[in-house]
Amino acid sequence: MCILIPFYWKTYGPINFLYMCDLALFLTLGAIWFESPLMAGMAAVGILLPQCVWIIDICIRLVTGHSIGMTEYMFKETIPVFAKMLSLYHLWLPCLLVYLVYKKGYDRRSLVCWTALMWAVMVICYLFTPPPPVDPANPNSPVNINYVFGFGPEKAQTLMHPHLYVVSLMVGLLLFIYMPTHWVLKWIDWRLKVKKRSV
Repeated sequence: MCILIPFYWKTYGPINFLYMCDLALFLTLGAIWFESPLMAGMAAVGILLPQCVWIIDICIRLVTGHSIGMTEYMFKETIPVFAKMLSLYHLWLPCLLVYLVYKKGYDRRSLVCWTALMWAVMVICYLFTPPPPVDPANPNSPVNINYVFGFGPEKAQTLMHPHLYVVSLMVGLLLFIYMPTHWVLKWIDWRLKVKKRSV
């Protein structure tokens, strides 16, 4: 983190840290530092599924040359190779979070706390960060952070009113990403506790 934070700041700018994966990285650091099940659970609820998609996407890109867009930045020539190497934390962070939740248990407040955090961050991204397209004068500056303007860096979505879209995205992430992950982690934690009691 001592290397990643200043290098990302220089390469992408401070708004890059509003991405949910970067926020999860900070929470993971806090979870280790403070031995906090809540911080580990929040990060796990938020990024386990998206990070799995990131891993699949980069594998598809390496094999076929095509991707769904999540890892497109990893192949931009304007981004330094070292920044791309640092971004490989996406590969091991899910495993680390699963291990932390396994060791410390799953805090059931994680769903509510992560959702509140991400909804606040998404409102900030929607109101104060740049929409697509990328500025040619500053090609590494993040746009469309957390997909609050659509599902691509080239242009904003036009299927619905922007306000309705961002609200739909916030609710959709809760229903289809955060809640299923929460249920799985809660079930696994319950099974582990039952197993420990029976030993």
